[in-house]
Formats: sequence, structure tokens, C-alpha cells
Amino acid sequence: MLRIAGADIPGTKSILIGLTYIYGIGIKTSRKILQSINIDGNIRVKDLQESQLTAIRTEINKLNEKGLLRRELALMNIKNLIAINSYRGRRHNLGLPVRGQNTRNNAKTSRKNRQVNLSDSVKKNNNLKKRG
Repeated sequence: MLRIAGADIPGTKSILIGLTYIYGIGIKTSRKILQSINIDGNIRVKDLQESQLTAIRTEINKLNEKGLLRRELALMNIKNLIAINSYRGRRHNLGLPVRGQNTRNNAKTSRKNRQVNLSDSVKKNNNLKKRG
């Protein structure tokens, strides 16, 4: 198991496929990275030498600096929406659907992680225990 850019890459996979485990890197980007540092894509991750690993890490950091990894772009866009206090930004903040979906019956996934006021239910349970 190898860790590059916050992603665990299994040692049994080829490096071409292994790099796609990193968010924002697909097959095309993986091929470009490997071609730029002259590494065969069929080599297993566990068989890579330390010099090859450092070369891969530096190439991924270059992509990161250019802003080509999608994860950081997506987070920056959401933070921008929240900062300008747009409707979509407020929906992101509240954890509600952003693209106009119905929230009366659906949207359980986006709403299920919301914090519920537990103090009321705890008070009710304590009152029931005292009476019984």
C-alpha cells in the first residue's frame, strides 16, 4: 500500500491504474504523468523504486500548483459561493440540496447528517423515568 497525495494506492495495481485512485487524476492524466517522467505504466506499484516515487510525487505537485486537480477547484468554487452569500452558497452551508430539488419528501441523504436538538428528547425521557 502506497500513499500519494492523500490517497492509498494498492501495491498490486499497475501504476497507470494506481494513480487514478487520486481524486482528480484519470487515465489520461495518469498517462501524461508517466510519459513525462519516462516510467512504464505496466509496472506494479510495489515494484517502483524510491527515485521513481519521488518523480511521481513532484509531477503531481506540479499539477496541483497549476490548479489542474479537480478537488481543490471544486472546494474553491464552493467556498467562493459561500463567501459571496449567494443562494447556492447558503444551501451548501445548510446542507440542503443546491440544484432546486424537492426537500419535502426527498433529499434524505443531504439532510440526514443534520444535528437534531437532543436536549428536548433527553428531558422527555428523564421526565418519564421520574414518573414511572
